Amino acid sequence: MPKRGYIFKGRVISLFTKAVKLPNGHKSRIEIIEHPGAVLIVPFLAENKLILLRQFRPVIGKYIYEFPAGTLNKGEGPLKCARRELEEETGFTAKKIKKIAHIYPVPGYSTETIHIFKAHGLSKKSAVPDKDEVIKTFVMTKEILRGMFRQAKITDAKTICAAALCGLLR
Repeated sequence: MPKRGYIFKGRVISLFTKAVKLPNGHKSRIEIIEHPGAVLIVPFLAENKLILLRQFRPVIGKYIYEFPAGTLNKGEGPLKCARRELEEETGFTAKKIKKIAHIYPVPGYSTETIHIFKAHGLSKKSAVPDKDEVIKTFVMTKEILRGMFRQAKITDAKTICAAALCGLLR
């Protein structure tokens, strides 16, 4: 049995199988989605004001609320990607941007790591979303964000994790 067998190689992700030996000695063949990694930015306009996006996600066929996020380009570091995505998706740049955590959104079958940043000292520029992104930007208070979460209007897992890590859901 070969160690690794690619099933699909795409522009962003690849799918392959791999033979592994688990810590308990069991041998298994697993399926892995290889992903270059991503970032998510929690943009603070002020102590109590945040920027949230309402973005159309064609895979699920609906709009969802989420913080700005995006995939790392080849050779691009997480901080550079965070600055790029913040400006592309919101039209803002940040004087201060700090990594606060990283998460593994689906470690059962994907290598993706999402690096989470907080951004402060925002200045308005102009948004230039990718052509395949349908985005509307919203400014809201922490209280409105909390209310939307409690009403199950925020369903994006990475946004919920980032909000929790920033203490926004208390």
